[in-house]
Amino acid sequence: MNHWLGVVCRDHVQRGVRLGIAQLDHGKRSGLARLAPGDWLVYYSPRTSLRDGEPLQAFTALGEVPDGEIWQADEGDFHPWRRRIDYLPDVIETPVRSLRLDLTAQPGWGAQLRRGLVPLTDGDFTRIRTAMLADRAAA
Repeated sequence: MNHWLGVVCRDHVQRGVRLGIAQLDHGKRSGLARLAPGDWLVYYSPRTSLRDGEPLQAFTALGEVPDGEIWQADEGDFHPWRRRIDYLPDVIETPVRSLRLDLTAQPGWGAQLRRGLVPLTDGDFTRIRTAMLADRAAA
């Protein structure tokens, strides 16, 4: 099992959560193909929307890859690659700066996010997941 960080604006993450799908790197297949059944995907949203969105810099969704199927959707003249994700409901949107992470420990950490999908350490995944599920632990 691996843990991954996908970089996608919040509007697109919310649509993906509603549809139960993941789409990375503007619909390219390569990032999705790196995910395996049982892997976890955390979405990091630098902005609220793609072009004119406000800065956000928060973790916005969390889910597990249930199977190995990748398919190409048909949205008119756009044909993005997708795969199913079992998202955890009611997660807490968590600002990246609220956590001490290996990911952000080095200066210029944001440059690596331009790849669209980066591996997370087990420790970072645990810290992010714990923060995003904090209300459940308190209940």
